[in-house]
Amino acid sequence: MTEHNQDFQPGGSPLVLATDLDGTFLGGSQEDRKTLYDWLRTHTQTVQLIFVTGRDPGFIADLCASGDVPAPSYVIGDVGTTIAEFRDGQVAPIARLEAPIRRLWEGMAEPVRTRLAGIRGLWLQSAPFRHRMSYQYDERFNPDALRVLEGLEVDVLDSHGCFIDILPKGISKGPSLLRLLAELKLPQDKVLVAGDTLNDLSMFQTGLHGAVVGGAEPELLAATRALPRSYHCSRIGAGGILEAIAAHDLHPNVPEVSI
Repeated sequence: MTEHNQDFQPGGSPLVLATDLDGTFLGGSQEDRKTLYDWLRTHTQTVQLIFVTGRDPGFIADLCASGDVPAPSYVIGDVGTTIAEFRDGQVAPIARLEAPIRRLWEGMAEPVRTRLAGIRGLWLQSAPFRHRMSYQYDERFNPDALRVLEGLEVDVLDSHGCFIDILPKGISKGPSLLRLLAELKLPQDKVLVAGDTLNDLSMFQTGLHGAVVGGAEPELLAATRALPRSYHCSRIGAGGILEAIAAHDLHPNVPEVSI
């Protein structure tokens, strides 16, 4: 079973890669994925890997157990509502960092579930939930139906044109990543965030160096166009990450990719 790197020294890292999974770290050509993954495996002392994803802890543990991808040191999961270390092949939540999230979500699951029950074209996803509720929808769904959530201290996030996430107010990928970076005392000017959909927007709004990978949602492209550090990549997925590392000059030995 793959474990996260134990040799990494935060103070000496020229790069922290905080990346979405689907369409980003797991996206792009097989060749580009292999190039990125092999490079990460050979630079464990100078690159810190953090997954920032909507996926749940079980999915991440299974993904890393396969050995096909490098394992992260830390995980921001469940669209920012899980903050965890990746240890011994498992996602291990960090209680002190999750405490504010847990307090905000307390008592919210049942009213959210009740108010959204029976809405046409909207159904709960099958993934387990910790401090969020996640739904999927089809062409029958009318977004105006979400007005039933008014008055609840929650945020509603629409992405991929088919997913709805109900999150504690003010909690998402970006704020949770900043909380983790502060805990680890990692310099923000050495961080690259990477993503491809609207549920990644809050990462780019942090002001960190950004890689909006090729093939990203038009809505994310539009929302990040005016953000000076959000580089719009030509390459899809893993290739875009490599392209952005070079464009932001964040590591001296990044492999070249054709654009």
